[in-house]
Amino acid sequence: MTPATPSPAAPLEVTDEDSAASAKPGTPKGTESRSPGRLAWTRFKRDRTGVISAFVVIFFFAIGILAPLIAKLYGKDPYTTYGMNIPGLLNEFNFPVKPNGGISPEYWFGVEPVLGRDVFTFLLYGIRNSLLIATAAALMTTLLGVVIGVTAGYLGGKTDYLVGRVIDILLAFPQTLFFIAFWPVVLAIFVSPEENTPVWLTVTSLILVMTAFGWASIARLLRGEVLALREREFVEAAKVTGASPARIIFKELLPNLWTPILIQATLMLPAYVTAEAGLAFVGVGLTDPTPDWGVMIQNGAKYYQDDITFMLFPGLSMVIFVVAFNLLGDSVRDALDPKTKR
Repeated sequence: MTPATPSPAAPLEVTDEDSAASAKPGTPKGTESRSPGRLAWTRFKRDRTGVISAFVVIFFFAIGILAPLIAKLYGKDPYTTYGMNIPGLLNEFNFPVKPNGGISPEYWFGVEPVLGRDVFTFLLYGIRNSLLIATAAALMTTLLGVVIGVTAGYLGGKTDYLVGRVIDILLAFPQTLFFIAFWPVVLAIFVSPEENTPVWLTVTSLILVMTAFGWASIARLLRGEVLALREREFVEAAKVTGASPARIIFKELLPNLWTPILIQATLMLPAYVTAEAGLAFVGVGLTDPTPDWGVMIQNGAKYYQDDITFMLFPGLSMVIFVVAFNLLGDSVRDALDPKTKR
């Protein structure tokens, strides 16, 4: 009698529970195959404060970009002196006739004293100009800081020592006072004192001066990060395989530096917004009649004892934007590096 051959064992089915159980201990279920970027995006979406702040920041950038279109639909511009051209808007003391700065259905935020310019469109273009300068300065500062910081940290030696001393000197300067003192020197190089300074030259000079004295902090941070990373095994392995310094920097080091770079950039932009507005307030940078947050606050400071309205709109909008962007920066930091979350 032929013995019965045993039937082949049925293949084992791997269930979702089994794969989840075999995953690395402590890894949340459903996140094993996600990239760090997707995980950071998931954590950010769960942060209500960060999401709300992001919408506020996007709103400000949207109205800055669309300022000409909004002004065209509104039917006003920031340069026309409506109070001087249209009778009945200003009284004999050159103040708006209507209360609260002349707010009305025709002039949503009122009209400016003396000249009678429309406050709403002036604020729109002021936000546009301030965000343009701050964004350009933040991008250039980040780029310059990354290049110098990564180069100094990777090369080390005399290069690192020299860059470190330059960073120490720049961080020791009181930047606001130096801007005020250095600003006339920058303009005198290109424009004689008898001529009016073009707006484009003022904007360009502001961006260059902010960049020249703002890169030191991010460069110091990245220099320290690179000094720690260049001793790691993956960098040593790349050197052994004959990889060029450029390849090591772009392929090995920079992918590990995106988190501090992004965090520093998000915290730098609101700082530049307040710095640019502060310079305009003290008469350094953009000046009247060019719309700007600082110019509006400077003009409103002349009349706040008689009517706080002219300082309320630019001041409140700047506070909302800066607070929202700082909260956004904190949320981005927590999403990218949850270990730092308090």
